[in-house]
Amino acid sequence: MQNVRSPFAIYDDHAPVNVASVDVDPFSREFFADPYPSHEMIREAGPVVWLSRYSIAAAARYEQVRQALLDWETFSSARGVGMADFVRHGRWRLPSIVLEADPPQHTRSRQALNKALSLAVMRKLQDRFEQVAAQMIDALVAKGEIDACVELAEAFPLQVFPDAIGMRPSNRDHLLPYGDMVFNSFGPTNELFQAAATRAKEAFRWVENEALREQLSPDGFGMVLYRCADAGEITHDEAQKLVRSILTAGVDTTVNGIGASVYCMARHPDQWQKLRANLKLARAAFEEAVRFESPVQTFFRTTTRATELGGVPLEADRKILLFLGAANRDPRKWEKPDSFDIERTTYGHVGFGAGIHMCVGQLLARLEGEVVLKALAERVASIQILAQPTRRFNNTLRGLEHLPVRLVRA
Repeated sequence: MQNVRSPFAIYDDHAPVNVASVDVDPFSREFFADPYPSHEMIREAGPVVWLSRYSIAAAARYEQVRQALLDWETFSSARGVGMADFVRHGRWRLPSIVLEADPPQHTRSRQALNKALSLAVMRKLQDRFEQVAAQMIDALVAKGEIDACVELAEAFPLQVFPDAIGMRPSNRDHLLPYGDMVFNSFGPTNELFQAAATRAKEAFRWVENEALREQLSPDGFGMVLYRCADAGEITHDEAQKLVRSILTAGVDTTVNGIGASVYCMARHPDQWQKLRANLKLARAAFEEAVRFESPVQTFFRTTTRATELGGVPLEADRKILLFLGAANRDPRKWEKPDSFDIERTTYGHVGFGAGIHMCVGQLLARLEGEVVLKALAERVASIQILAQPTRRFNNTLRGLEHLPVRLVRA
């Protein structure tokens, strides 16, 4: 990012014709604490609604959210996936050349990233990830009472992910405030944004430096991107930006996904026993936790031309907020959407997005979530919540800051 000062993303657009106006602030602490009643209200108000506080259209139903995510030519990411519009408000921060780029730039970036984060690379990482998960959870089970967020959901990705990309061992905890700031920047300039910007000042400089070629080990997947640059597939400047993009997206969403998994399992002991009886359900359990809690709650798009969504006419150059978390619990798509069921068919959920901009690190997140849940299920008979969990509020992400639990040895 160039700086930490965001413009107020204020719009004076008029509401689309015959669209319900909703007086909800989806970036307030009250909303974040319990978004589900508001999600239902927005879904039931129509396929597209008008957020009167921000003069922005929004969609919360599964069909419309997925349609917009898939149709990048009409619902563009290139003007920013946050509230601020790069055309109207200027490029106050450096856009991601993956998440906030459309073809051909996106195609070139994605092809390089697909090499760095391929299935073959994941297979090479799996044994190491399983070893780390086993060692970490053995120690946590011996301890008994732990903070599952700090000591597991954060600790595991901060150990295995930087190793995999080829980072040095020092100061890895900078990745958390850095990611927190980036995802907060996709919302309005509110208290959360300002606080995150203050916390992340030192982290920004550190991440910029760690993404340089000379800081990466030759056997990590970060170096794959620089080899793509050597081959002329991308520029060396793009390689550095892509390493930085992975550092942005590779930790926070996985931390929240693992935290959500443990929290769900603790609240649904019947599902925990299903997993313990069949460890092959570990991947499905993580997938259901991502659908159920949706660590990434929202993203914006901008219309490139006059179009319609759910039968609602939309003019060109409109920002529209997509409620991924609400779509993942839309009863039009999911049977008993508010039930946590690890045997559910979760195919098509938008917890990792959809279309060409689907989360580039999804394979890595799924691998981490699977090995953690499997190692837990092998060693832990039950997960008991000891005190009220504490939410970590963020303009884009949903997750916990603290989750005190007791791990009962199997």
